[in-house]
Amino acid sequence: MGKIEWAMWANEQALASGLILLTGGIVGVAGQFRGWQFAAYAIAAGAFVCLLEYPRSKRTKGTSVERTGQYCFTVCVKSFGPLTRNYYVRAFLHAALSVPAGFLLATVLGCVCLGIASIIYLAAAIRGEHWEPILPKKEIARKPDDSMKNPPQNPPPRPPPETRRKRVDDLEGAAYDNPIPVDE
Repeated sequence: MGKIEWAMWANEQALASGLILLTGGIVGVAGQFRGWQFAAYAIAAGAFVCLLEYPRSKRTKGTSVERTGQYCFTVCVKSFGPLTRNYYVRAFLHAALSVPAGFLLATVLGCVCLGIASIIYLAAAIRGEHWEPILPKKEIARKPDDSMKNPPQNPPPRPPPETRRKRVDDLEGAAYDNPIPVDE
């Protein structure tokens, strides 16, 4: 069995919890719930978490697949340096962002999900993982091999003319002549 990369799971969990927090905040503000100010906070916190978590990290195996349009977010997240690369910082940031969302019913689910993401990030940080950006690879144009430049000079081998199928109008003449006698 391979080693589990906890940061990958934490990233997916945190992105989903940011969307849930954002949705719960919109419901809380639109419904004018008591304490709707917490819902307004949840909208801002959910949007921030989504922007922070949208770029995926490079996996240690190198089989990373980036999300669509991830590059511009990667540049922004990368510009903050060790604050966004360190998973201890992300774990405590998500834990702190989730606390005020727990005071309103519409945002409780986002609060719990963000707390779970914080725990997973803490597990990833304890195991020594850190965020690495997926940067686009520069394609190196490969030159074709020497054998691929020129087409083959000799024709492919053909069977001898006497074993080739004969084109005759009648079926008996078109059949192969079997050189080996068959005993019945």
